[in-house]
Amino acid sequence: MSPVSSILIIQTAFIGDVILATALIEKCKRKYPQASIDFLLRKGNESLLQHHPYIRTVWIWDKKYRKYIHWWAMIWKVRRQKYDLILNLQRYASTGILTALSGASEKRGLQNPYSFFYHRTIPYTVDHHIHEIDRYQQLIDPSQEKYRPKLYPTQQDIVDIKPYQKKPYICIAPFSVWATKTLPVIQWIQLINFRAKDFTIYILGGKEDIIKAENILQQIKLSKKKIINLAGKLNLRASAALMQKAHMNYTNDSAPLHLASALNAPVTAIFCATTPRLGFGPLSDQKYIWEVSLPCKPCQYTKHHTCPLQHFRCAHHIDVIHLAQQQSLSTTSRHH
Repeated sequence: MSPVSSILIIQTAFIGDVILATALIEKCKRKYPQASIDFLLRKGNESLLQHHPYIRTVWIWDKKYRKYIHWWAMIWKVRRQKYDLILNLQRYASTGILTALSGASEKRGLQNPYSFFYHRTIPYTVDHHIHEIDRYQQLIDPSQEKYRPKLYPTQQDIVDIKPYQKKPYICIAPFSVWATKTLPVIQWIQLINFRAKDFTIYILGGKEDIIKAENILQQIKLSKKKIINLAGKLNLRASAALMQKAHMNYTNDSAPLHLASALNAPVTAIFCATTPRLGFGPLSDQKYIWEVSLPCKPCQYTKHHTCPLQHFRCAHHIDVIHLAQQQSLSTTSRHH
């Protein structure tokens, strides 16, 4: 392969997937220091990579409005760039066709319906020993040093969070797109009541979570001065920067878990229907994993609105108070 001067990384899935893909940005920059790196993502996730020091252009695909018209236009935009290397991190046909028609000198990606057009393909199997970021980095060189996800908060992001860092605090991110990945509200309230004795509590989330966060606040009996709803008030980079200095961050198996990984923030990841063995566990140095073992885990129906077996024991059997008490006595990772 001739020298690489331009690279396109494709990841048009959810926020957490884009965050994990930043590990590949780091590796590309070390492997090809002179190359320009571009990134294709779905509309709504672009703030993650704004002002990223290693990204030249962020291409945005609007998948909600006139999806396929925008997809076809994106193909032509990509073709005009004449990339030396394209790295497709998705396993769906739409990005497979885009990669195949890209005109890039070298095409690589995860297994895809159109990956027979690629020069290198990484088979996708559920391997309990491989993290998703390791799959990505195999596209470059599996033998070399591996890199973690990394975000770059701006100076303005740091200024925005300063008022919230005057006292010791904990961040709680109780929301998820998928109901079966979400710890029930009653257990979040128990955890907040327990941890608010010693810390200010910040509830994190997007604009779509503001009302849900307010509903949690209404059910908490402690002083509301110690529990503050920041849902919708911080961008993703600023949220990650706030998490970095927290005494602890509590998340579902969702995007905030990966925000913590991207800034090496302390994190307690709560896995209900899923499990970190699928390759999406926390990567921070200080991490805790709370989950229970059940024959039905990992659930095959995580996109359902309710537990398909109608018991949701994977969530209800997590004793948040007992685990939080144990956690306060230890700084090592612990599995339940």
